[in-house]
Amino acid sequence: MSREAFRYSYPLRVRYSEIDGQGIVYNAHYMTYCDIATTEYMRALGIALDVETARASGADVHLVKATFEWKAPALADQELDILVRTERIGRSSLTLVIEIHPRDEDSLLLRSEIVYVYTDQTTRRSTPLPEDWIARIQAFDGVMASS
Repeated sequence: MSREAFRYSYPLRVRYSEIDGQGIVYNAHYMTYCDIATTEYMRALGIALDVETARASGADVHLVKATFEWKAPALADQELDILVRTERIGRSSLTLVIEIHPRDEDSLLLRSEIVYVYTDQTTRRSTPLPEDWIARIQAFDGVMASS
């Protein structure tokens, strides 16, 4: 996917504690990068993914699937752009696509697809996404809800 397909970008600089003995980002840290960027993406859309909001509403998102395709390593102290967009809106789920690029470059380091399910915290079963979430995501990313 081209960078132009993404309206949201989160900047991050690789920290020393995230690299391995080869000077490249250890693979587990990419999930953390995706999680941070997702949280900030949702915050930018006015959607709160925090403990207080989850307790008040009785519902929260659960990660149910994450895939990663590594194309090239991120390096120590490298500046990155983590691009996030919603690819699909289901009844109770969101599918996000996340790409990691070197800052202001088109070369792709990683592509991830992450699926979250909105879940009732009492029953631990999926529940419909809030209408305001759907409206905010549609307005920002232009993706339509699927039936």
